[in-house]
Amino acid sequence: MIYWELFISFFKVGLFTIGGGYAMLPLIQQEIEAYQWITTQEFIDILAIAEMTPGPVAVNTATFVGYKSAGVLGSLLATTAVALPSLIIILLLARFLEKYQEHPIMKAVFSGIRPAVAGLIGAAAIFIIRNTLFVVNGGTSLGLPDLRAVLIAIAVFIAVRYYKVDPIKVIIASAVVGLIIF
Repeated sequence: MIYWELFISFFKVGLFTIGGGYAMLPLIQQEIEAYQWITTQEFIDILAIAEMTPGPVAVNTATFVGYKSAGVLGSLLATTAVALPSLIIILLLARFLEKYQEHPIMKAVFSGIRPAVAGLIGAAAIFIIRNTLFVVNGGTSLGLPDLRAVLIAIAVFIAVRYYKVDPIKVIIASAVVGLIIF
């Protein structure tokens, strides 16, 4: 039963999320909470791992969630399920989109989709910020944030946004800093 639930859940994530991996995170989070496959802290940890490993974050997250909840077969099913809708849709719509991309209706549709994607990514960012910067003894707290985590987040934001530091170098440096201060 868990294999079917994983497949359907991640197929739904892949089918109904437009805007890439980060836009998928709220729906992945919702599915994980509905089935209680993993804890919130495990989800945050999986996101960190998925971000550091090669490949799209949603595919990596599906792989890790599938593995954590149902082993190798679970990871294969979740990974296939999250990627399958994109493959099907692209194969079906590629010619249509190419032919009608300048049509006023298509432009209007994408004008509505783009801000929705920004909102989904924003929701994912708030979830990650809340559950990363406000973690106290393994749980979440809406009290004071962990100042060390906040400083790392600010430093990374500034380094990547304003100084264009390579994100891989930032991740490695953050891991070293984490070893030292945590």
